[in-house]
Amino acid sequence: MKSNRTDADVSVAAPRSRFPSVSFTRFPICVLMVVLAGCTHTTVPDLPKYVPGEWQHADSRPGTPTPPLDTWWSAFEDPALDQLIAAAQRDNLTVQMAAEKLKAARHLHHRARADFWPNLNFRVYEETAPGGQTGFLEMGFDTTWELGLFGRSQATGRISAADVNSATIDAAAARISVSAEVARTYVELCTARDRAQVIAEIATSRGRQLELAQTRLRLHLVSRSDVDRVHAEWEAAQREIPEAAVPIAEAEAALSVLLGRRVSDADLPSTTATPELHAAVSPQPPADLVRTRPEIRRAEQNVLRAAGELGIARADLYPRFSIVGTLISSTALTGDIDHPNKAVPLIGPAVTLPLIDWHSRRAIASAREAALTAAVLAYREAVLEGVAEVEAALARFDAKTSVLATADESVATAGRTYETTTAARKIGVLDDSDIATAKLALLQAELQRLQDRRDRALAFIAMYKAFGGSLPPLVTPP
Repeated sequence: MKSNRTDADVSVAAPRSRFPSVSFTRFPICVLMVVLAGCTHTTVPDLPKYVPGEWQHADSRPGTPTPPLDTWWSAFEDPALDQLIAAAQRDNLTVQMAAEKLKAARHLHHRARADFWPNLNFRVYEETAPGGQTGFLEMGFDTTWELGLFGRSQATGRISAADVNSATIDAAAARISVSAEVARTYVELCTARDRAQVIAEIATSRGRQLELAQTRLRLHLVSRSDVDRVHAEWEAAQREIPEAAVPIAEAEAALSVLLGRRVSDADLPSTTATPELHAAVSPQPPADLVRTRPEIRRAEQNVLRAAGELGIARADLYPRFSIVGTLISSTALTGDIDHPNKAVPLIGPAVTLPLIDWHSRRAIASAREAALTAAVLAYREAVLEGVAEVEAALARFDAKTSVLATADESVATAGRTYETTTAARKIGVLDDSDIATAKLALLQAELQRLQDRRDRALAFIAMYKAFGGSLPPLVTPP
């Protein structure tokens, strides 16, 4: 790591000599340095791993199907959806950007390891004597090795590990989010297509009602106001037809963004129906939610990074110890340049002492301590928010499952009524107007069931997005 030297730092280097001497009086000082270095290490706080032992809205019935955490969309049993998610995880621009950021973080992580390794430089420069009469051409090598004492090396490693781990978590979170968005948009698209077909059938039935009402008007069986009412209902149904095409176009455009390319007909077969979950599907939250939710893992890495920054701030309160060395050859430019001087090796310690600005460094350390406390609180909040979101998602899915079951019963009832009406028409008990009314009731029930099926599917998707996913292995901090 490069030294952030200020005017207040006092750098002390040992006198350079050709043959450095060894003094046994330095041994106690070295022991003191090691002891102080051990006392200044900043520990990472223990983070709570609280998750409910039993979830309020989780279904614990034996044999209940539970889709896998990483391929939960397979519960829809829709090959087109599987292909779309696979393509999005490969081609989505957000996923690709997250992958590139992860590469950058890994490169910087490897670079951070070398901050406390010895460096070697070669230099060629000209230097003029104080009298200004003689110039010297100097060339050779110099090296600096910062020891990284007082926890500085460990703190730097923690910051680097937190950065690369955060990038890893962000890349995984991007895939989780994109998969959920593709599934949600696909459900919206399929529902919009089915809804457009039902609305067209409703408009046709309204037109049939209008024809029958006009016929009855000519036969003086109904009044003009009755015909006007039926006509208004037919016009309303006609206006719904172009409106129903808008969600289709919006969903297709959203899928194009998610896939990073224009959606083709091969991606979306025209006969695709609304994806439907099995009625018995009742997912279970992961046993270790704090290891599957990216938001919690990211907050955990923020704590690690804050601990690293605090470690560096505390290390700045103590001297910096380095070992410097040179191997320089100096030749007088005004002398005989055919016989240059021999290179002279020099080596010795360098110490940077914080004196005048020690109080400002102490203030920075205090600020880092407060930042670490805030990061721990943010982690606790992330855990509570994750648990609350999962509980809410489970409750919403249960509610939508119950509503869909009611909608299925309504469709079944409307279907039986339509069949009974059709049979009665055949024997002359009822007329075509009664059949049209029963048909409209069945279509309205179908339309509501489409909406309820969509809501349950979206609740399922939101629930698994709240669960998170299996994250790749993270870098172990020092």
